[in-house]
Amino acid sequence: MTPADRISVVTAVDERLKTTSICLGVAYGARHDPPDRGGLAHVLEHLLMSAPVSGVGPLVQHIEGLGGSANAETGLEQMLFYAQVDAEDAEQVVDLLLRAVLAPELDAATLDTERAAVLQELAAAEADPMDTVQDAFLTAIFPGHPLGRPVGGTVPEIAAMDLEGVARGHRDALLSSPMALAIVGPRIPGGLQATGTASRSTGTARPAVPLGPAHPTAPAWPDEFAWVAVGGRSTGLTDENRHRYVVLANLLGGCASSVLYRELRVAAGLAYSFQAWDRGYTEAGAWRVLIGVESGNGPEAVAIVKRELDALATAGPTDTDLDAARRHARMSLLRDTETPLEHARLLASRALFHAGDWDLDSELREIATVTRDDVREAASSLRDGLVTVVRPEAK
Repeated sequence: MTPADRISVVTAVDERLKTTSICLGVAYGARHDPPDRGGLAHVLEHLLMSAPVSGVGPLVQHIEGLGGSANAETGLEQMLFYAQVDAEDAEQVVDLLLRAVLAPELDAATLDTERAAVLQELAAAEADPMDTVQDAFLTAIFPGHPLGRPVGGTVPEIAAMDLEGVARGHRDALLSSPMALAIVGPRIPGGLQATGTASRSTGTARPAVPLGPAHPTAPAWPDEFAWVAVGGRSTGLTDENRHRYVVLANLLGGCASSVLYRELRVAAGLAYSFQAWDRGYTEAGAWRVLIGVESGNGPEAVAIVKRELDALATAGPTDTDLDAARRHARMSLLRDTETPLEHARLLASRALFHAGDWDLDSELREIATVTRDDVREAASSLRDGLVTVVRPEAK
C-alpha cells in the first residue's frame, strides 16, 4: 500500500464558494524527530513546499502565481500543508500538493536555501520572549519528554543536517505516518472520493512515552516587560474530558466576559494582553494562561491567576460565567468552520487523531454539556501542579 492509498479524504461542499481550500495533514511532528536530529520535521516542512515539482517549479511559487496562497506549519505531533485557490485550479493543485509531499524532488541547493530560512526563523523566535516563554513552558511541564522538545530544533541541529539524512527522515518517518486530505469548496475535485466526515487515517502507530513529573521553578522576574505562562498538564487529545479544559480556558481567557478579565484587567489593571488555551497531545495536554506584564506587575498577576483558579477549583463558576465560557468555546469552533481555509485545517487535523468519525455537531454538544463540577475538577487538577515560566528572565 502506497502513502497515497492510505490518505483519508474528507470534504465540506459549499456551492456558494468560489475558492477551494486544501489541507494535507500528516501525523508527524517535532516530537517524532530522532533524538539527535531535532528540527527535522520543521526543515522538511520548508523543503517540501519549496522543492521543485516536475513541470511547474517550486510549489509555493506556482500556487501563488495562480493567485492563490499556500503555506505549511509544523507542530509537536502534526504537519499541515495547505492552500487556497480558485476552484477552477483545485484539481491541479491537489495533485501538485500530493506530489510535493509524497514524492518530492529534493536537492542540496534547495536544502541550503531553506536551512538558511529556518535559521533566520529560529533567530527571530529567540528574540521574541512571547515565543521563547512557550518553549520554556512546555519543557517545564514535559521535562525530558518528546513533548518538551522545541518544535524548530536548535541551531547546531539544523546546521548539521545533510540531504541524505533529510531524505531518510522523509522516507522512513513522514511517509509511514497517518495522513488526511481535507477539501472545502464548491465541489469535489476530480479523482477524489470523500467520506464527508473526518475518519482517522491509517499509518504506523507510535507508542506513547511515559511521563515523568513536571519541573516547576521559581520565576526570575526581569526589570522590563515580559511574558509569563502559568499552567500545567491537562488530558490527552482524545480524552473524553478534554472539553472541560477548553471551557476553563475561556473562563480565564482574554475575552471581556471572562473571570480573569474582570479581575486582572478591570479591577487590578495589571495586564492589557493575555489569553488562555488548552492544547491536547497523545499522552497529555498543555493548559496555560499567557500574560504580557510590565516590570513589577508579574508576581501580582500570577497571584491573581492562582487565586481565580483556586476559586474555580473550590466553588466552580457561576451559571452566568459558565454559560458565557461554553458559548465562547462553541463560537471559536463555529468561526473556524465558517472560514474555508480554517475549516480545511480543522478537518485534516481531526481526521489524524480521532479513532471514529468526527463531526462538528458532536463536538459542539460535548462543549455544551460541560458542567460546573467538570470545571471544578479541571481547575483542581491544574491548581495542584501549576508551573510558572517567564521570559526574558532576570540577568
